[in-house]
Amino acid sequence: MDERGLVKKLTSQGYRKRLVGFVEQKVGRLEDVEEIVQESLIAAWDSLPTYKGKADLFTWLCAIARHEIADFYRRRKLKQIVFSKLPFLKNLVSEALGPELAYQELETKRKILKTLRSLSEGYCQVLRLKYIEGLSMKEIAQELGVTVKAVESRLSRARLAFQKLYVKEPAEVKILVEESGQAGSFAGN
Repeated sequence: MDERGLVKKLTSQGYRKRLVGFVEQKVGRLEDVEEIVQESLIAAWDSLPTYKGKADLFTWLCAIARHEIADFYRRRKLKQIVFSKLPFLKNLVSEALGPELAYQELETKRKILKTLRSLSEGYCQVLRLKYIEGLSMKEIAQELGVTVKAVESRLSRARLAFQKLYVKEPAEVKILVEESGQAGSFAGN
């Protein structure tokens, strides 16, 4: 199968649902499941050129997810151990990395805003309601006047569209945030 076919398969709703089910079996919290699934899909997207087709695509995706799950718990455990044994490090690290992290956070926000502006209004709306306003699927469905299933489907497609555009946008490009109503609706300015 060519790379385009693999991408189509990898980004399909069916693969995402199966991956969510796989990760849910291994991880308790829903928020963690979503984070790990997103990281797994991004890692798979980045590693797609190395996929040789020796294993089924979903099997390969699950192997990536297993690594992401391990990394997730390793990072969490490391933070807990370090900061519980040496609590002063938490403040020290925050202070030391403050300006660099603040700049990186600003650049990331700008890149996210630019990516959101490139999406269709429907995708922007569902992403804003979910991730900026923090509404549940049921609340979004009520807000939009559609079924929860329709929201899940639209949100899945919106995430994939966002990922594709976000990856294409070079990180080093300076993005000018305009003082417009459009920017305020995403950033809460």
